[in-house]
Amino acid sequence: MTINVGDTVPAAKLTKLTPDGMEPVDAAEYFKGRKVALFAVPGAFTPTCSAKHLPGYLEKAEELKAQGIDEIACTSVNDPFVLGAWSKQTNADGVTMLADGNGDFAEALGLAMDGTKFGMGKRSQRYSMVVDDGVVTQINVEAPGEFKVSSAEHMLGKL
Repeated sequence: MTINVGDTVPAAKLTKLTPDGMEPVDAAEYFKGRKVALFAVPGAFTPTCSAKHLPGYLEKAEELKAQGIDEIACTSVNDPFVLGAWSKQTNADGVTMLADGNGDFAEALGLAMDGTKFGMGKRSQRYSMVVDDGVVTQINVEAPGEFKVSSAEHMLGKL
């Protein structure tokens, strides 16, 4: 079942790369006590993700924060080293990269997809959500192959 507005973010293990190495992140704990704009991409370094999705959140970061967003985070079914390299290559210091290496978070949200016909294996669907103190207040899931409702601009329009 897909997560909906009003649902609490489920417990799942994510990983964040820090200067000291890999840091485990419990998703349920991560979202407590703050308002987070989270967006998910099918893969770091993929065309739409690199050309549109991540740059849009970097460009709109200050506007999102002006609307009460405390943190902007990105998740992908990639390992933390890939997300760290993507962050470095795109100068994405203002976005917290949360690796969902095994796709457990995507599965727990009901937002996993099967990309095996593209040679990508199990991945996350493209989506964005606002999570306020652990509760989803906005969810925007893309139709397959599209990039419209998960953009920073769309999220801003709904805040």
